Amino acid sequence: MKDNLRVLVTGAAGLVGAEVTARLAAAGHEVTALVHHNPVLVRNDGTPLETGAVTCLSGDVTKPRLGLPEAAYQALAAGGLDRIVHCAAITDFGLPDEVYQAVNVDGTAHVVELARAGGVPLVHVSTAYVCGERDGLIRETELDEGQQLANAYEQSKFRAETLVHKAQADGVRAAIVRPSIVVGEERTGVVRDYKNIYAVLKLATEGRVRSIPGQYEARLDLVPVDYVADVITEVTHRFEEAVGRTFHAVGAPLTLRDFSDVMAEYPPFQVPRFVPPTSFDAQRLSRRERLYYERVMTLYESYFRRRMTFDDSHTAGLTARRAPENGQDFLRTIFDHCLESGYLGVPHGDDTEAGGARPDTTGPHATVVAHGTGSAAIAHGTGSAGSDAIGAGR
Repeated sequence: MKDNLRVLVTGAAGLVGAEVTARLAAAGHEVTALVHHNPVLVRNDGTPLETGAVTCLSGDVTKPRLGLPEAAYQALAAGGLDRIVHCAAITDFGLPDEVYQAVNVDGTAHVVELARAGGVPLVHVSTAYVCGERDGLIRETELDEGQQLANAYEQSKFRAETLVHKAQADGVRAAIVRPSIVVGEERTGVVRDYKNIYAVLKLATEGRVRSIPGQYEARLDLVPVDYVADVITEVTHRFEEAVGRTFHAVGAPLTLRDFSDVMAEYPPFQVPRFVPPTSFDAQRLSRRERLYYERVMTLYESYFRRRMTFDDSHTAGLTARRAPENGQDFLRTIFDHCLESGYLGVPHGDDTEAGGARPDTTGPHATVVAHGTGSAAIAHGTGSAGSDAIGAGR
């Protein structure tokens, strides 16, 4: 590997993208960050990247040639890059199909075209949940197993990864990284954007949703954002070893029983009841709870009945970095930070009832609104609340 790589990072203003960009810049590489409406790159801990550490390039992955002027595109394609790291994606659920097509599928196609034109090695960031609703062991070598994909987000990421595989067969050199459910930093639980599973946890722990259709044996895989960024960076550095392979960036799976047990340790939290889907009847919910269920929880229902485990043999063989081994301890770290920041901890009951000290609920992350769109994806939740998905959505 060259000591100093010239790297283009798409989605560089997103949660994962910003951390990858920071790591590559800190390693001394020449990093160009493709951004759309957000030229300021903010790390997971809220600190901006140093001015001058990265070159920001205004573009749009949904457009041919990434929306760049011809001269700028040709400069990249004509030997101006050593790596492309494609993080840009939209991860919110409940959006129109054409949005996922434009950003996640067409955006990947446009990045693949640049990689092909310039002969540039590509690191494509997908999601572990391209496995859809399969149960059992999910191997890194598997993609199309005839699985049922649960939503338009998963379908778009599956199509995008399929494009990358087809490009590999045509000579594009690529490696794929599949994160699971991206959450806060491993040691502190700090997270920049309270999205994806955080919205679900807020509704549940505040008692706004008390009954959820799901199986206690179902598994959710939470992975720290710093671990995901480390894996992507390692694949970028060691591309010659990684080329042609797929790497799961996953954590320790937690059953819904694990979630319930850990929630019960926290006095401010309401613990939801998971009801077998065949027995669940939304019409028996209160009007307020049914509203949250219909507009938010239905977007995530399938994740509460899946029983998969992700194989990460390729990842373990490439990097010595390991994800947290104890999922329950890591979940406690996540909860502790959410309480310290005031994101969680609003007393349950009616929205105005108090069962103890009431934290500040006026901040930007204090309220979960029951919108049918804009709820962040529980699968591969790497979107940014403050960044535009077209240029920096991961």
